[in-house]
Amino acid sequence: MGSESGWNIESILKRRLIIFTFLILILTTLFLADILFGSVKIGVDDIIRSFIHRTGTVSESIIYDFRIPKALTALLAGIALSVSGLQMQTVFRNPLAGPYVLGISAGASLGVAVVMLGFASYFSAGSIKLLGNWLIVISAWLGAGLLMILIMIISSRVRDIMVVLIIGIMLSGGISAIVTIMQYFSHESVLKAYIVWTMGSLGNLTGQQLLIFSFSVAVGLLLSGLSVKMLNALVAGETYARSIGLNLKLSRILIFTAATVLSGSVTAFCGPIAFIGIAVPHITRLLFKTSDHKILVPGTILTGGTVMIASDIISQLPGSNLVLPVNSVTSVIGIPVVIWVIFRNRRFHENK
Repeated sequence: MGSESGWNIESILKRRLIIFTFLILILTTLFLADILFGSVKIGVDDIIRSFIHRTGTVSESIIYDFRIPKALTALLAGIALSVSGLQMQTVFRNPLAGPYVLGISAGASLGVAVVMLGFASYFSAGSIKLLGNWLIVISAWLGAGLLMILIMIISSRVRDIMVVLIIGIMLSGGISAIVTIMQYFSHESVLKAYIVWTMGSLGNLTGQQLLIFSFSVAVGLLLSGLSVKMLNALVAGETYARSIGLNLKLSRILIFTAATVLSGSVTAFCGPIAFIGIAVPHITRLLFKTSDHKILVPGTILTGGTVMIASDIISQLPGSNLVLPVNSVTSVIGIPVVIWVIFRNRRFHENK
């Protein structure tokens, strides 16, 4: 019996190592493909040559000033949204929880709208830019954080997870209504910039913005790493978590702060991106067949980066000069996964 159990553990570890290796290879391949594909055709030999020795050609400018930053943005956005979604699904014990569905992204969008549309009544767009990129980021964090706190208060009073989900959707709708009113009274030039932002974009970040975005995601991931044991305890339920001495209030604050920083940062720099936060954690659980967050968090990081970069490649329509809003591509990828989760859970409850 002991040897059989040992063989099973060894088999599971081997399988997980293969999956991790496979995900790393796919992620690396897609990252390079994202640099290769675009509206301007650049050969593989030109890309390799630009990495070895820079001569200041137009191709090198496109690679270093646009394509590499865009690929890095896609990688960071996919990681941040996916880990944020994993945390929310665990804390709320709701398979449909995520920054977009629960309204967290809408809260971040409201924070950005207050800066881009609300301040526009008193300052020009150029004046707001002079205040720095941190203004947009902090406003997104505040908007996402306030809505996260509101959802947390509601979930502590309402035990039905579906009711919490519905309330989150309603709050998201209410915030969208407020933003629409703000749009109605906004200046045309500022309104156009905001509407373009809402479509979601990965290719408009400057070097300074990418640096701030990278720092924000790194902070969120550090907090997520510190919360792994807490997430594992919460999987078994609050009663078990209390029995092992877990401080639930402190744990929630840490997890919600991490999720807010991650999802708020993506919304601030890339716009509201749908369904990645819901879909990727489920794909990761399906791949690794575990609820252990020591495996799920790194697995979600790799899967989220892979899915987001793949979405970016698809949005560019390789071989065409057209570029689709990345938000529409992630929705097409994510919606089937969400529908599958709903039907799977329904079958599970019917069989109980």
